[in-house]
Amino acid sequence: MFGKATRSRPRTASGTGAAGADWSPYDRLDDAARVYFLHADIALDAIAGVLGRRRVRGFTLERVVDLTEAGTSVWQEAAVCDGRRLILWHSEELADDKAPGGTVLDSSVQVLPLDSIGHVGMRTLVGRDERGGRIDRGVYVVLATATPHELSAVTADPDSPLPVTSAKFRPEAFRFSKSLDDGGPGQIARLIDFGRLLGRLVPG
Repeated sequence: MFGKATRSRPRTASGTGAAGADWSPYDRLDDAARVYFLHADIALDAIAGVLGRRRVRGFTLERVVDLTEAGTSVWQEAAVCDGRRLILWHSEELADDKAPGGTVLDSSVQVLPLDSIGHVGMRTLVGRDERGGRIDRGVYVVLATATPHELSAVTADPDSPLPVTSAKFRPEAFRFSKSLDDGGPGQIARLIDFGRLLGRLVPG
């Protein structure tokens, strides 16, 4: 979601319970975050600070654990919609030799008005189970804004009679995905619902 910085081995926060458990059965953001995130209190405090009294209309959560030679690194994110805005929270632990324990948590919040989103795309992988019934095997959601994220120069054609140098814009985009191996059927269904919610709410 946000640019990833160098990550290091995380410490398990106290009071988090079985962090990493399936969050899809929980309709309330607070309940889902507390079973899924290592730093649920930090996530909920950051989101509540900008959510205010507005109601959560939908959300999706992500947690990626990487195994490296340095140990285990955890990258966490939440996307929350309150009907008019998309609130994005992201965290990762960074090495800091001066901090107790050797790490600090980088917690970031970004707020996007829904009218700044110009494109909502969703791709669903649909298959069959052993009995021949339909099963959603994965989903991929992308949200694109009109904000330029990257500007790159395009070299003019040397054979053109009027060579003109141009530039290519890559818009800011946010991507979310779930699969049977990453999240399971419950989180696939929740992300599909989240994508459909945004498709309905984003102004035409």
